[in-house]
Amino acid sequence: MPNPRLADRYAKSLIDLSTERGSLEIVQQDMRYIQALCKASREFLNMLRSPIIKSDQKEKMVAAVTKGNVSELTVAFNNLLVKKGREADLPEIAGAFINQYNALKGIHQVKLTTAVAVSDELKKSIEAKVKTANSFATIELETVTNESLIGGFVLEFDNKLVDASIAHDLREIKKQFSKNVYIQNI
Repeated sequence: MPNPRLADRYAKSLIDLSTERGSLEIVQQDMRYIQALCKASREFLNMLRSPIIKSDQKEKMVAAVTKGNVSELTVAFNNLLVKKGREADLPEIAGAFINQYNALKGIHQVKLTTAVAVSDELKKSIEAKVKTANSFATIELETVTNESLIGGFVLEFDNKLVDASIAHDLREIKKQFSKNVYIQNI
């Protein structure tokens, strides 16, 4: 079961330690790698969360999978998590670390969902408009395609949602027809 408070505490500790050692950028790249690894490999997640696999085996497996891809500080942190029995929380800790890093650096994550893939120049245009409209210094634009939108786009950032999709418009029209404010209720 995900524990966001625990993930935030471990992430904060790792940010403080990596800042103290001057390796914040390197550890941030390591956490992005671990987050991508957890998203890509269901088997890796199952291994982390398995109560059957002993902690020393998990430590060896995590070290083997991340060998050469993460820094020594991240390896030591992963070993600490395994020794404390918190290895199942590694994906949430990596996500919390990235969120805290972005908040520290003033980076805003923006998610653009469209019905079809968008060109690079359109991405740059959207980035520029979001930056100027919201006074953001830096943004990370993530693009997703979802054919069920039919057309238009959905833009998500800072707990805000701009839904300019055709599917949304059709749902609104359907609501209006089901209410039908022009006919008196009997």
